[in-house]
Amino acid sequence: MTKKNKREKDAIDDIVDQLDLNGVTQDELFGADGLVKALTARILNKALEAEMDNHLGYRKHSSAGDLSGNNRNGYSTKKVLTQDQETAIRVPRDRNGSFEPAIVPKHEKRLPIFNEQIIALYSSGMTVRDIQAHLQEIYGVEVSPELISRVTDSILDEVREWRNRPLSPIYPIVYLDALRVNSRESGKNQNKALYIALGINMEGHKEVLGFYLSENEGARFWMGVLTDLKNRGVDDIFIACMDGLTGFPDAVKAVFPQTRIQLCIVHMVRNSTKFVSYKDLKAVCRDLKKIYTASTEEEALLGLDDFGKTWNGKYAMIQKSWESHWDDLNEFFSYPEEIRKVIYTTNAIESLNFSLRKVTKNRAAFPTDESIYKIMYLAIHKASKKWTMPIRNWGVALNQFSIMFEGRVKL
Repeated sequence: MTKKNKREKDAIDDIVDQLDLNGVTQDELFGADGLVKALTARILNKALEAEMDNHLGYRKHSSAGDLSGNNRNGYSTKKVLTQDQETAIRVPRDRNGSFEPAIVPKHEKRLPIFNEQIIALYSSGMTVRDIQAHLQEIYGVEVSPELISRVTDSILDEVREWRNRPLSPIYPIVYLDALRVNSRESGKNQNKALYIALGINMEGHKEVLGFYLSENEGARFWMGVLTDLKNRGVDDIFIACMDGLTGFPDAVKAVFPQTRIQLCIVHMVRNSTKFVSYKDLKAVCRDLKKIYTASTEEEALLGLDDFGKTWNGKYAMIQKSWESHWDDLNEFFSYPEEIRKVIYTTNAIESLNFSLRKVTKNRAAFPTDESIYKIMYLAIHKASKKWTMPIRNWGVALNQFSIMFEGRVKL
């Protein structure tokens, strides 16, 4: 703690110690005319006076202002919304009308901290109506839906900047997936695909590279997503993990020819068991597990043959599906255990998708595509704060990548 911060803390402690709060009720502290509200107004007023001192270059009542060419000119009063209450303050004026307060800007009736409160509630998945009701119930503050929309719209420039930011040249692993969201863009409900690219960077940390909206999920649009990543600086992806969408691997290869493909095992198992009867489900999943947990590809293929002998009489399409996708399923058998655990499934992006679905579940449909971008950006930003540690055993995996992808790992 710096000396300045310590002095400020000691001063605050002295002020609090001087307050006699014995017998003070909650209403007297936090009510409409309570102590907290009065202190907030006093502090804001004092801060505004300090801003005016700095603007004029001299303190109030100082003779230095006699020939300065600009003087104080009374006050205007207004009510402002802080984080949790409405407070009346006195804003000093100068004769030249050149004073522009920073802590409570002109024409602004909300402090930045109040805007941050709205954005925090919005990022948690609350709708505009939910936020309006929450502020009214908890703080007794009436806020219009239009104001809430304006506050949340203030981050759109930040969203655009983030979506167009430069990316690192190399991502050893990139997960590609899509989830469905409802939009009322153009006045009608549309079920749209939100495409998400999640990368593992050279330090082993997860990083959302971008997200994109389209009316349908298709390989052609995925090619556009990958082209955008390339245009923003990505030169090389070692392994791309994805679901079994037709044409998806070809779309990746068209933009990143050297990238190897790994289809998500979890997606394959889900698709394989989609039409399996409940009484057979546990046994089918057990026999499929023998395939994808095999030590070698040869052992996995023997497991697939055994699976067919057991289940082809009932579910012949399962073995055929695994065989038709095998060239994009078998990639992880080429790697040691440390890398297999990372590319084995798209669990990393599934976990992210779970966080994103939490903020969409309360909405039947978003009013615009921009509202989808806002909430998704905020949800991603919130989720990424937890990504403080690299992938487990990443150092070992990176050393093995340097062997498997000789000449492409640049430390």
